[in-house]
Amino acid sequence: MAYKFLAVCGFGVGSSMVLKMTLEKVARERGIEVEVETMDLSSAKGSGADAIFTSQELGDELKRSEKIPVFPVKRYMDKEEVGRAIDDFLATHEEV
Repeated sequence: MAYKFLAVCGFGVGSSMVLKMTLEKVARERGIEVEVETMDLSSAKGSGADAIFTSQELGDELKRSEKIPVFPVKRYMDKEEVGRAIDDFLATHEEV
């Protein structure tokens, strides 16, 4: 099963692309199939993804408006931090 993740930043181009690459790299290392899209804040709302990964600032706003899990990440290139966020997601979405 492939999961759909969103990497969200203010404009959907700069830092979200860095986060997308780290998400893909960590998922590959864990043997998880993911599709990661980059988006800006307004486009992310109601996107139908399985989870959103974003900055702390945008995470607070998205958590108020979205029903899907939102995982704030401080250091987008930190594979350990991104890995913990993916692990937190997987802990609540294990395949049956």
